[in-house]
Amino acid sequence: MQGLSLNRTGRRAVVAIACLFFCFTSPQNSQAWGRNGHRLVVNKAIETLPERLPQGFREFFEANRGFLLQHVTDPLDAISKTPAERRNHFILLEKYGRFPFEALPRDYKSAVTKFTKAKLDANGLLPWQIGVYSKKLTELSAQPGVNERFGTALIDRYSSFFPMRPNDAIFINDPTDRAFEACLSSHSWLENILLADRHARHGENSFNDDYYDRFYNQAAAILIRQLSDAATDVGSFWFTAWKNAGSPQLPH
Repeated sequence: MQGLSLNRTGRRAVVAIACLFFCFTSPQNSQAWGRNGHRLVVNKAIETLPERLPQGFREFFEANRGFLLQHVTDPLDAISKTPAERRNHFILLEKYGRFPFEALPRDYKSAVTKFTKAKLDANGLLPWQIGVYSKKLTELSAQPGVNERFGTALIDRYSSFFPMRPNDAIFINDPTDRAFEACLSSHSWLENILLADRHARHGENSFNDDYYDRFYNQAAAILIRQLSDAATDVGSFWFTAWKNAGSPQLPH
């Protein structure tokens, strides 16, 4: 199978949008999903794309499924080589007041004017970075390890039981604004995830099978919903970029 028939910037944008979107659903400010989670969502994202378009849009992604599954975690590897890249993969919303964080402008230039570039860099650039890559395609808690347990271990242990049903991809009018909405939606589940973790740990001295069974029973609905939403959003960003580019015929 051949790789994506795009230039370097295009290939990077396709993969980066998929990778960055997983970070929205993180219960903390670290990387959201493990590598298997990334591949699971990308695999489902392809299924959200419209079928039977004359330009072969979905067929292009179907033909390059293997490439996407192989490279969707490349941006995570880049973080280890270039630590400054990490700021593009998270945002600390709590640094901007209380939910729904209306004090933070969604326009990047307005946010820089209000808070300074240094503060934005320190607190993460995730939603704005999603907007950047979309355009390129067109041309806290005291519960250490909960992110890894929720976003990696639960997926590795139970993904064969996930009834993921993502919605069809849709056109996104404002990619950056949609990225902020995804961040807010993710943040709204934070306390539920942390509470499920605390309940699952009750009476346990280690993160054993009993702990994970209880954690999954309490948090599975959130996890499956977030994975499904992530797949829908990834597909929607791909679809939006293609439409904004004039719905071109894609290479085979």
